[in-house]
Amino acid sequence: MTVFPPVEADIIIAGGGTTGCVIAGRLAAADPSLRILILEAGPPTLEDLAHVQPARYLSHLLPGSTTVKFNVGKESADLGGRAPIVPCGQCLGGGSSVNFTMYTRPSPSDYDDWETMYGNEGWSSRELIPLLQKMETYQVAPDKPTHGYDGPLKISYGGVFTSAGKQFLEVAAQYDKSRGTTDDPSDMIGINAYGRWQKYIDKEKGRRSDVPHNYIYNRQLDNLEILTGYHVKRVIFEGERAAGVEFLPNARFRPEEEQAPRVARARKLVVLSSGTFGSPAILERSGVGDRRRLQPLGIDVVVDLPGVGENFQGDVVLEIGTIWYLIGLMGAGSPVRIDHNVIFAPYLVDDDAETLDGIVRNDKEEIERWSAQWLKDGSGLMAHNGIDAGIKLRPSVEDLETIGPEFTEQWQRVFADAPDKPVMWVGTLSMFVGDPSSVPARKYSSLTYFLDYPESVGHVHITSAEDVNAPQDFDPKPSDIALMRWGYKFGREIARRMPSYRGEYVPAHPAFSEGSQAACSGDAKPASIAQANIQYTKEDDGAIDDYTRNVVATAWHNLGTCAMKPREQDGVVDSSLNVYGVLGLKVADMSIAPSNVSSNTYSTAVVIGEKAVTIIMKELGMKRRG
Repeated sequence: MTVFPPVEADIIIAGGGTTGCVIAGRLAAADPSLRILILEAGPPTLEDLAHVQPARYLSHLLPGSTTVKFNVGKESADLGGRAPIVPCGQCLGGGSSVNFTMYTRPSPSDYDDWETMYGNEGWSSRELIPLLQKMETYQVAPDKPTHGYDGPLKISYGGVFTSAGKQFLEVAAQYDKSRGTTDDPSDMIGINAYGRWQKYIDKEKGRRSDVPHNYIYNRQLDNLEILTGYHVKRVIFEGERAAGVEFLPNARFRPEEEQAPRVARARKLVVLSSGTFGSPAILERSGVGDRRRLQPLGIDVVVDLPGVGENFQGDVVLEIGTIWYLIGLMGAGSPVRIDHNVIFAPYLVDDDAETLDGIVRNDKEEIERWSAQWLKDGSGLMAHNGIDAGIKLRPSVEDLETIGPEFTEQWQRVFADAPDKPVMWVGTLSMFVGDPSSVPARKYSSLTYFLDYPESVGHVHITSAEDVNAPQDFDPKPSDIALMRWGYKFGREIARRMPSYRGEYVPAHPAFSEGSQAACSGDAKPASIAQANIQYTKEDDGAIDDYTRNVVATAWHNLGTCAMKPREQDGVVDSSLNVYGVLGLKVADMSIAPSNVSSNTYSTAVVIGEKAVTIIMKELGMKRRG
């Protein structure tokens, strides 16, 4: 076997996902003398249309995708005996390069909880909101107090305002007058109001606002080396100090290379940034984890740290005939919450509706039409994600009665004293979310709802000391049925009042019994605003619950497996992101989040990167310039 000479760097970043690219780009720009190495298991993304054109995002969920890794969990009775499949980005930029480009920010209390509940000084909303501002250029409106206007990531409404988005807002304003509207649903000030939804899309160019194109590729960073197509196997320790990493080629992208280990040596620091699945796996293969799990695998224990791989919080994805309907459950270690379980309930819409269905089906005329417009001025459906409107929703007293007593304890514990925390997001998505070849070629609108603080728990751990591709021990525990039932009913009332509504796509809705008032129709006209709500029987509720178990998916929002908590509370890193029990080793990605956030996790992943930069620069005595 060939022995390769070691690669040398000051800082090694194991994982070139969202957070890792933020750290690398900022540090390399701040000090040209600092040598930084990124090791990423997936491919590069430079100027690839699948990444820079927003409307192509569902292509990353196709079977055989080279930009997403699909993690398979254990079969679960709660999911009808099916095994959940959780996709996560595996390319330079990670989730930022493959996600839905939906712009959503957490509630301030989410970050405040990180400080007050877990003792992480410096991680409250007071400290993190300025970093949210630093990361963005908000193109929607000027002079918004919580937004930024000089950051690398552009925020806009995208290239068009679809009819589905307009109709959703018009219907909601008349049907649900108690909640009102807002011109900024992600201002981190108020919730429970309907609004037009922002996107990680550059208004001027119509391009996805991902991290690699805006923190790295657009800069001349001669001191940054990026090696794509390489797995990081383990951290190399010299005594208690992390001295480097062992890595090897990913045969999928480097089949011609000898599958022999290489070594990269770090003069100053090793940062694990491989995500909710990857970072705990590297730690465990390195001998950092629960002794009871590591020793049976023949791993020498460096630090007995039982919290590694525990506290998994992520989105459950259920397999529905094809991998397309999956959208993410992530986990690790001990009990883990299932973060943001989601359902995309599909409705039929009229032929005049503006949807992404033709682009997703790869219809030649649609691709040519919208690509030409995108190339001309960055506008149109190719510069869009189909998500134009929604609400961060809190139930009223009447709604709580509808949801029922199953939710009472969680409401009192999580929401009652935190008025900025929404229970779920409800909105519209202008297309069918799934395998386009499995449904009639027509236009659809998906009424989408996902939970912000699911109660479900699970874990994820390695099963092999040597094989980086070995399936992980991944066991999510879905729950939250009562809230998902309410979400279906709530969203359906808005959807069926939209003027473009032509019925449900019946095969992808609950199987209500014949004669039920709730029975779905594939040929229907819009209901009036004043028409009474559908009345559901106990049998109908059971049909919705079965539907939830069979189709609930995920929003790719995985976190918590290397939690930033006190060690005695199964924490893995401290508030400076240092791994307990060793030196020179940090973790910086969504795995460090100690508790959930009420939003898509892209913004938080970037903020963790920005916060890590401030911590590392202070420790190295650097002045921030990049």
